[in-house]
Amino acid sequence: MADLVEAALVAVAAAWGVAAGALLPRAAHRFAVPDGEPWRSHCPGGHPLRGWLGRVPCGTCARTPAAAPLDPTGTPHPGAAGEPRPPETRTADPAATGQPYPAAADEPHSATTRQPYPAESRAADPAAAARPHPAETCAADPGATGEPYFATTTGQPYPVTTRQPYVPSGLSLAGVTAVVCAALALVTGARPELAVWLVLAPAGVLLGAVDLRVRRLPDPLTLPLAAAALALLGVAALLPEHAGHWPTALYGALALGGGYLALFLVNPAGMGFGDVKLALGAGAVLGWYGWPTVLLGTFAGFVSGALYGGALVVLRRADRGSAIPFGPFLLAGAFAGLLAGAFTA
Repeated sequence: MADLVEAALVAVAAAWGVAAGALLPRAAHRFAVPDGEPWRSHCPGGHPLRGWLGRVPCGTCARTPAAAPLDPTGTPHPGAAGEPRPPETRTADPAATGQPYPAAADEPHSATTRQPYPAESRAADPAAAARPHPAETCAADPGATGEPYFATTTGQPYPVTTRQPYVPSGLSLAGVTAVVCAALALVTGARPELAVWLVLAPAGVLLGAVDLRVRRLPDPLTLPLAAAALALLGVAALLPEHAGHWPTALYGALALGGGYLALFLVNPAGMGFGDVKLALGAGAVLGWYGWPTVLLGTFAGFVSGALYGGALVVLRRADRGSAIPFGPFLLAGAFAGLLAGAFTA
């Protein structure tokens, strides 16, 4: 009977993780912007986003066959959605279609003349210089280069130089959240603090996804996470059969936050201040099960981060001075320590 109850508890926790994780993509999309920029307010199609939970494509995108592409400033160009490209940018390459090239003076070449104009002759002809060459427009076509196409108001394409908006996978976020919640339910059992872990787990997954993408831990997530952890654990401490201590959770938050603050002051280039604020929440949940759990979770976070950085150096995808997002490893270490603490409590 106890096994059935435990299996049902794990199944309910996993279902909660799927439901909560499926609501995270829009928040991840809006928060995943470089440091110093405002939170994203439009979907990838350029339509205003309302709310923070749900899928990234908005209702307007779902009702239209093609969304308007964004230019590097983040706004859609007029006429970009649902309208064909200007004729000159859709001109096919004569070499591919077998058609002759147009002459500089608007007179057709002989059908046997299929070579493009030399660059110097076209530059000397004002009419030819003002008119895009077919091969050039084909090279700017994303179908030829694989680059995204953005039409300007003059109809000329230009390359994209900024990173495209982050569109996270709802399936992956839901899957990760479900696994985290199920594992926590398996080791914690039907104790009051399980409800706290299930509430905080989606926020941790969201923070990890955003930091991996843009190396930024948003204040609207890190600081409320620490406050919510301490408040909810305070409620759990009032309920029977809990297995932790609220004062140690408070001291753990202060100790781990203070330790990360010291690292930040010693080496600001190696530790972001967002990690300091995230450490407050991690210290609270680890401190619930005592100081050994705090030490284990902290050690696991640094070891996992060091292993990841070392692997990048070995694979020559980074060097010793490269910056890596540490938030996901801080969260992974806290998760590992929490599992160990709940199992031994």
